[in-house]
Amino acid sequence: MSSKKDQREEIDEQEEDESLYEHHKFVAEVGQKPLRVDKYLMNFIENATRNKIQKAAKSGNIYVNNETVKQNYKVKAGDVVQVMFEHPPYEYLLVPEDIPLDIVYEDDYLLVVNKPAGMVVHPGHGNYSGTLINALVHHFDNLPNNSSDRPGLVHRIDKDTSGLLVIAKTEHAMAHLSKQFFDKTSEREYVALVWGNVEDEEGTIEGNIGRNPKNRLQNVVYQGDDADNGKPAVTHYKVLERFGYVTLVSCKLETGRTHQIRVHMKHIGHTLFNDERYGGDRILKGTTFTKYKQFVDNCFKLLPRQALHAKTLGFTHPETGKWMSFNSELPQDMVDCIEKWRNYAKNQKEFLDN
Repeated sequence: MSSKKDQREEIDEQEEDESLYEHHKFVAEVGQKPLRVDKYLMNFIENATRNKIQKAAKSGNIYVNNETVKQNYKVKAGDVVQVMFEHPPYEYLLVPEDIPLDIVYEDDYLLVVNKPAGMVVHPGHGNYSGTLINALVHHFDNLPNNSSDRPGLVHRIDKDTSGLLVIAKTEHAMAHLSKQFFDKTSEREYVALVWGNVEDEEGTIEGNIGRNPKNRLQNVVYQGDDADNGKPAVTHYKVLERFGYVTLVSCKLETGRTHQIRVHMKHIGHTLFNDERYGGDRILKGTTFTKYKQFVDNCFKLLPRQALHAKTLGFTHPETGKWMSFNSELPQDMVDCIEKWRNYAKNQKEFLDN
């Protein structure tokens, strides 16, 4: 028979549990082989370290099937894994930060910004400050929320992708612009440097995109009987310049899936140059000479990110009905890297001609 003290402690524990906020939740898929929960979560949570996950487990913040577990618990198919903390997820605690914005265009209804590489668009795990949204809520009052409660955000680009984004300043602009992106009537063109000599001058890549079951931080193309595991995605590409072992291409998006260009180009055998997440940060084409390896390493240092820039953006203005088109110059890191490859290709040609 439990004492009053035990009952009080149990009530306190229940009250504490009720005040916890869910930060992550995953359901282990059919076929999941027993795997330590810390290793399991490493595959799912971006920017997480094993040390942080183990610390969360020791603090009683990791739950499986509504019960706290240690870091060595083996996750199996059907398990519901949650990471819970006493504070709400930081992405919902939007702190205004005085971060300069490169504003290309602005009126009473919207603005177009040129995002630098390295800036995260919205707060998320491991990136709770220094984001574009932290800057936006400092510079602008009462921005409308999108369907995911992100102020002003109509669409997004990856942290290490540079380029243009349109931001809505009114509810009507948010609804109107979001519909254009959904209906595929907006225009987005990216410039990318990819590994390999792209065979065709232009082409279209169609393939449903979804999470990679072996690495949840990546996406992959699903086709045939597995197509339903992904969402439809279409990318149109065109060769701009050839440098032998790498190619400069233009990519126009018909859809806007996460990592779409990165996934589609890898799918056809042309991973983006220095795209660490998809394996482009190693030599995929070229020679075995030490001098060549040093050359590529120097290119990686010049461009320490995936070679991708959101160059042009077009849409119908939600109030005037006029078509608007914006263009941004390639950032200096991409310009320097491309010029280095251009000179390399020229020297190779001269050497072969002689």
